[in-house]
Amino acid sequence: MAGGRREPMRVGAGLGALLCALHVQAACRDTTVTQELLKEGFHRDLLVKVELGEDAGGCAVAARMHLPPGIYVDPYELATLQQHNLTKAVLIPDVIDVEAPEYLARALLLLLFLEPDARCSRCFRAAVPVHARYHRPAEGTEEAVVVLESPEVLLCCCHSHLSAECWEPAEVDAPCSPDDTGRCQWHSTKHRSAYEELMLRVPVGLREHSSLVCALTLLTTGLCSGLILAAACKYGHFSQ
Repeated sequence: MAGGRREPMRVGAGLGALLCALHVQAACRDTTVTQELLKEGFHRDLLVKVELGEDAGGCAVAARMHLPPGIYVDPYELATLQQHNLTKAVLIPDVIDVEAPEYLARALLLLLFLEPDARCSRCFRAAVPVHARYHRPAEGTEEAVVVLESPEVLLCCCHSHLSAECWEPAEVDAPCSPDDTGRCQWHSTKHRSAYEELMLRVPVGLREHSSLVCALTLLTTGLCSGLILAAACKYGHFSQ
């Protein structure tokens, strides 16, 4: 008899928890994130667009992106853009080797501050130049794939209160604005819609052509060096 009473209580508790979860999910509408690569070739613009599930209420909105070794943001170019107020971002680390190939580079963390979109009260967007690195020659394919994971949407509110049901504190070592030296609390959304990855296809050489490329490079280098040496001997003036 006691076991029969416990069973309805368990069912009731489970149903209550389910209804509570559905209520929270309904109250916290999903935040949608889209990424788009503009232009062609090795030098692109990465456009990030975010639509919040609720009004930002004067909070700063940013996208935290993890860039794989196959792609990078030029810190010198970023500094120039920020001087002209064309973009706002924090790059970690802020000193990188822009000449390093993909297999010698490190992953980067980019905090991109988003600007409000005039066409939508809950929409934000920003773009930042990105550059593909050179990859090792591949075998059987003429391109390498660089996968960009969907950014994490962050809100930083110094004077507003966010719902604890929808937002949770996030560890971000950056101010709410690149111009602000204070440290306000960043938050990330608990309820996220399905994020999609963005793929960048980078042209690479074929490994089976390595011997031919090396031979042509040596031949060209030797020919050019011989021509320079011959011109120097014929027209150069050497002191005795």
